[in-house]
Amino acid sequence: MRTQILILMTVGALAGTLAFGQDSDPPGRAARLSYVSGSVSFQPGGVEDWVEATLNRPLTTGDRLWTESGARAELNIGSAAFRLNGRTNFAFLNLDDTTAQIQISLGTLSVRLRRLAEDETFEIDTPQAAFSLLRPGEYRIDVNEQGDTTIVTVRGGEGEATAGGQAFAVHAREQVRITGTEQPSYDRRDVPPADSFDNWCMDRDRREDRSQSARYVSRDMPGYADLDDHGAWRTYPDYGPVWVPSGVPIGWAPYRFGHWAWIAPWGWTWVDDTPWGYAPFHYGRWVFVGGYWGWVPGPVVVRPVYAPALVAWVGGSHLSVGIAVGGAPTVGWFPLAPHEVWVPAYRASPRYFTRVNETNTVVNNVNITNVYNNVYVNKTNVTNVRYVNQNVNGAVTAVPQNAMVSGRAVSQAALRVPPGAVANAEIQHAPLVAPERSAVVGGRALSNAAPPAAIANRAVVAKAAPPPPPVPFSQQQSVLRANPGRPLDAGTVNQMQRSVPAQASRPMIRPASPSAPAARFGTPPNTDTQAPPPEMRRQNTGGTPQQPEMRRNNAPPPVQQQPPVQQQQPEFRRNPTPPPAQSQPQPEIRRNTPPPAVQQPQPAPRSNTPPPERHAAPPPEMRREDRQQRREEKQQQRRDEKQQKREEKERKQQL
Repeated sequence: MRTQILILMTVGALAGTLAFGQDSDPPGRAARLSYVSGSVSFQPGGVEDWVEATLNRPLTTGDRLWTESGARAELNIGSAAFRLNGRTNFAFLNLDDTTAQIQISLGTLSVRLRRLAEDETFEIDTPQAAFSLLRPGEYRIDVNEQGDTTIVTVRGGEGEATAGGQAFAVHAREQVRITGTEQPSYDRRDVPPADSFDNWCMDRDRREDRSQSARYVSRDMPGYADLDDHGAWRTYPDYGPVWVPSGVPIGWAPYRFGHWAWIAPWGWTWVDDTPWGYAPFHYGRWVFVGGYWGWVPGPVVVRPVYAPALVAWVGGSHLSVGIAVGGAPTVGWFPLAPHEVWVPAYRASPRYFTRVNETNTVVNNVNITNVYNNVYVNKTNVTNVRYVNQNVNGAVTAVPQNAMVSGRAVSQAALRVPPGAVANAEIQHAPLVAPERSAVVGGRALSNAAPPAAIANRAVVAKAAPPPPPVPFSQQQSVLRANPGRPLDAGTVNQMQRSVPAQASRPMIRPASPSAPAARFGTPPNTDTQAPPPEMRRQNTGGTPQQPEMRRNNAPPPVQQQPPVQQQQPEFRRNPTPPPAQSQPQPEIRRNTPPPAVQQPQPAPRSNTPPPERHAAPPPEMRREDRQQRREEKQQQRRDEKQQKREEKERKQQL
């Protein structure tokens, strides 16, 4: 049983905290590195070093990935899956609550988009075009070695390619080949047969589709599918559905087998070693029940808010007594239990503070408000808070501070915590530990695998202007050391970006449109509709399939009236026919120099349905296959809503 001092604040006092706006809050989501096979390298934003990529690492704006030949990787942003084939250069130009802007300067990217909110934008920027995803579906982007050709394939859904002052739609079961940079040209054809990469992507999709854990958590929680093979769901009257991991070693406890990494803008972030170790450590709460640990996911919401680590920190002189070795400073922590309020190490708005707690556990709103007022308004140090897991035997993990700073494996550096050693210890909202460069890279050694400079610096076309690159970590260190454990707030970051030119590397950006609005074009017509696409020729090396020859058009022609298609469109599902990726010699790549900066027009508000095509003449009647596709999408949406209601009913019955 725990007690808290509840301090009731007036509305006027709470209103004073609104000066800290929601724009200063960190994003409520991060990308999870969910699969790594082969040689995959990672470069955190703000550092120049490339290190070996680590499973479960959260990624955000400024982070980059590189896959060597034969390697593959997968990231999850909410319910969306992004999969990289070998020899692919990937970077997050922007990742926040509404925008995912990705750079692909070489290689192959496959995207499975399950949901698209009305205010949400997914943009993939390549050397030839900026491609926006307008509907849920399956997409593939290929950029050749020379960087002069981008192939966009839409197996399901709909997208919009923008380049050279022109924009046109790419519909389901269509492929567009875009060549050139300053004046790109376009060709369209049907989707070719699937290759091994597409088959792997479809296998990963089916794994998510049949996940039993999706009955208990939102599909927008990255990592839910990994719970199926590594534990079991049980129901307890006090907590509802509880997931219990299997195959854990003796002495296992949450937040013990992994390492700490410093990831801006959240600060100290837990990176777990287990293949299932993402969702249970960034969402929900942990409880010790029936002699074992169980994860309580909390309410099922459309988009739960990501947290770097849902723990309470133990510090002060009381912790060091009987624990520290040789007088070295020690830091400890334990997992939060259901109904307990998590306080981040960074300043947050009332709305963020409420959402990050309400979406991850069942907790009283009054309690959330009281804790927020104590911490941020009154700045009251409440010392008589008692946490459920604080006195659970084996729940507290402690390490020397230098082990945390170096990104060392916690299980190897963990100190013995005697029973009752933390009974009188001070509970903190953040560890008073300043990060070093080794913590930013997660304690990993430098990697020799990195993209060639010409590829890393290759210019890409962007429709939306990305934010400034992250401030180099070396420029942050003096401020971080003066405020140990506290990440830089948005105001400080903005000031540093203005006063000190950031030297962190980033790709060059070319605006997708000229200063004057360009004419908008529809889908380039398929000039080969009477003949099937030629078969792809595969190389004996088993590499990327060779792209069949296409006719090149100087520019996408205006939309033409087309007669209704006689055959019925198949059901809106994944079409097992991917785009061919081009296989060409690999000459030395010359660095592209971007043209002078030009002013971009303001983008129109995005919605789930693609914007209507703009023409000088009235648009032609909607094609029969488009009408059929929309009917099928509505039917699928109704089926999803019914399934969600059934699952909600089952959960209530279990409770």
